[in-house]
Amino acid sequence: MSLMDILQNAASALGGNPEQQVDHLARNAPPGALGELLAGAFRSDQTPAFGNMVGELFGQSSGTQQAGMLNQLLALLGPAVLSGAAGGALGKVMAPGATQVTPEQASQLTPAQVQEIAAHAEQAHPGVVDQIAGFYAQHPTLVKTIGSAALAIALAKFRERQQA
Repeated sequence: MSLMDILQNAASALGGNPEQQVDHLARNAPPGALGELLAGAFRSDQTPAFGNMVGELFGQSSGTQQAGMLNQLLALLGPAVLSGAAGGALGKVMAPGATQVTPEQASQLTPAQVQEIAAHAEQAHPGVVDQIAGFYAQHPTLVKTIGSAALAIALAKFRERQQA
């Protein structure tokens, strides 16, 4: 069954419920499909900005997920690039010389600070969108917290790309 078939089946069986369609996609699509869908949502001019969406997801995440996402950013860009963002918030919670954030350290950051860090990261390295989308794709329950409207837009954009 092709990815387009999976999407069509989800759309027809689940109607207009984007959360259920994301669940169906996460269970049945090949690896990477949910990340591609999420990257489309992050890049769409019809959804909030990347930083806003990441900040929102961060606020809904567990401490382990928060640290995992921040560590993805750190691995891609390094602490030097990110330590000055959001008034140095990330640099303040990290131990000197550290290259990883613990869940306890991550929980000290606010979604607004992470929003600024993510926006800064996107400006520094556009590939960060795909990296973070891939990270969050591993947590489909969390992806559903970005809201029905954003998910519906992402699903529509994803279908368009698959049909092209």
